[in-house]
Amino acid sequence: MSCWQTLQEYGLRSLGLGERLLPKQDITICEQATLIGSGMIWNVYFTVAALLVGFFLACALAVGKNSPNPWLHRPCDGFILLFRGSPLFIQFFFGYFAFMALKKAGLVTWLTSAQTGALVVLICNTAAYSAEVFYGALRALPKGEMEAADAYGFSGIKKFRSIVWPTMLRLAWPAYTNEAIFLAHATVLIYMSGFPAWQQRGDALYYANYFADKTFNPFVPYPIMAVYFIIFTLMIIAAFGGVNRRLNRHLPAAQKNKIKVRLNLIR
Repeated sequence: MSCWQTLQEYGLRSLGLGERLLPKQDITICEQATLIGSGMIWNVYFTVAALLVGFFLACALAVGKNSPNPWLHRPCDGFILLFRGSPLFIQFFFGYFAFMALKKAGLVTWLTSAQTGALVVLICNTAAYSAEVFYGALRALPKGEMEAADAYGFSGIKKFRSIVWPTMLRLAWPAYTNEAIFLAHATVLIYMSGFPAWQQRGDALYYANYFADKTFNPFVPYPIMAVYFIIFTLMIIAAFGGVNRRLNRHLPAAQKNKIKVRLNLIR
């Protein structure tokens, strides 16, 4: 089988399209690269979906935590502490068994799959970390801009939309970029968390682990997966860098916040 045929048969296998049976013998590097790349579709899905929903939840949590009203900032503090204070793998573990309990009670059934249940956990986790980043940006808002908005008679909603919101994003965006990168890397934990891979339609680590078991050589599939994640990370940096330039387009070059990617060793 040529590499082009392999790509046609296994390129979208993680979505249920193409050949259903996985190769079991005489496994080629092309088959490994194709299937691991197919599994990356789910890693991209988890990352993008969690970022889209988690971003707005994080903004709401940051605004709530910054509120002087204890009925707002205390629940937000508790949510952030819960998901920042516990490891992500433990959150997957308890999330899975909590969703299983709901399923047995006949309340919801769709949360026990990785596509939905694991995504909910990822959204809550990234929202908690991002909320702390946005909260720090809210606390660092220039007082001069706030005083100027008050002097011009801006109402609360208009001041938030025109001054607070864009300034918060501009200050927080470099740190938020690092959170997006870490979230992309954290999606590999879904495979080990108990959430099932439906009909062998797993993520990149699912296929990399399969090939490592079949070939008894982990030094081929895992580096292939690492290369895919490096490419995905570069795409995130490019996309977020474009947004960062847009947010800082009105500032002189010397005052613009530049994105600096830092390795998260401990979370």
